[in-house]
Amino acid sequence: RPGHRRVVKIDSRDAQQFYERKQIVQLDAMSRTVALWILAAFFVVAGANHFLNPGPYFPMMPPYLPWPEGLIIVSGIAEIGGRLGLLVPRVRRLAGWGLIALLVAVFPANVQVALHGWPGEPIPHWALWARLPLQGVLIAWVYWICLVARSQSDPRKLSPE
Repeated sequence: RPGHRRVVKIDSRDAQQFYERKQIVQLDAMSRTVALWILAAFFVVAGANHFLNPGPYFPMMPPYLPWPEGLIIVSGIAEIGGRLGLLVPRVRRLAGWGLIALLVAVFPANVQVALHGWPGEPIPHWALWARLPLQGVLIAWVYWICLVARSQSDPRKLSPE
């Protein structure tokens, strides 16, 4: 019946398990929210940098790729657009796939820099190689935020069995 609440008796062990699950759900929701905002900030800063300071991106471009200026602009637009998509729950999943595709697409530029150095940038060679696995970390981060099913964010939906 609408407005009628059913009273369910639970023992203290069940109550403790319910409380622990509720805490885990709240922690998961909070950590995902913080991670989402950090990721969004990263992509907007990185994307804006393509327009504000495009110079360092030119040496990253592998010589076999055509139209480096256009690719730098497109990747900057994709990063900013992906950031916007991260913040809109209805399109977050699509934005996640788009950002993962972008991170895979720019990987050859990171390989180019690791192999040949970054002209004009005083970055140690080891750091250029260390960037390569970080691409995988970013992909995993986007995947976790956008594509992994969230636990129930509303603790009221969790009830002891």
